[in-house]
Amino acid sequence: MAHPLFWLGLSILLVAISLTAVLVAAIPALQELARAARSAEKLFDMLSRELPPTLEAIRTTGMEITDLTDDVSEGVKSASQVVKQVDQSLDTAKRQAQNLQLGTRSILVGVKTAWKTFTRQKNTKRTVERLSITEQSTSTLTLRDRETLKPETRRTKAEAYRVHENYNGVSYHQDNFEEEEY
Repeated sequence: MAHPLFWLGLSILLVAISLTAVLVAAIPALQELARAARSAEKLFDMLSRELPPTLEAIRTTGMEITDLTDDVSEGVKSASQVVKQVDQSLDTAKRQAQNLQLGTRSILVGVKTAWKTFTRQKNTKRTVERLSITEQSTSTLTLRDRETLKPETRRTKAEAYRVHENYNGVSYHQDNFEEEEY
């Protein structure tokens, strides 16, 4: 313990040996770290080259899927319109078939009635119906004249000459209608 310089030299020697051992142990780790850095650099290069086209393809695919979805929805709408048109056509055909059925029934009933009329025996006696005087005179009249002769449409004398008051309070007689006696 006599020489402090000896101890100083010895401690420096021990520190140097320790540093050398650490460096020897650290060299393989540093080499692996350098290899990992090179691999990461290659990965980043590859990603920078491949990622934009891949992202562009994904974006294009998304747009195509959207377009296909729109086309499919338009197709579904078109198909529903076609189904509605077919349904309307079926309803129309059903109505026409019902009308045809009614027409056919009417024709069959008419043919049956005509057949019965033509095949039945005719009466040899004819009954002569005499018209009353008013009926004889109406046979030569027009339909409008016959309507006026009907009791329910004829006006009485009081109705024909009824006094009407207008808004002034002045009364007027209707002279347009003349009562004719039949």
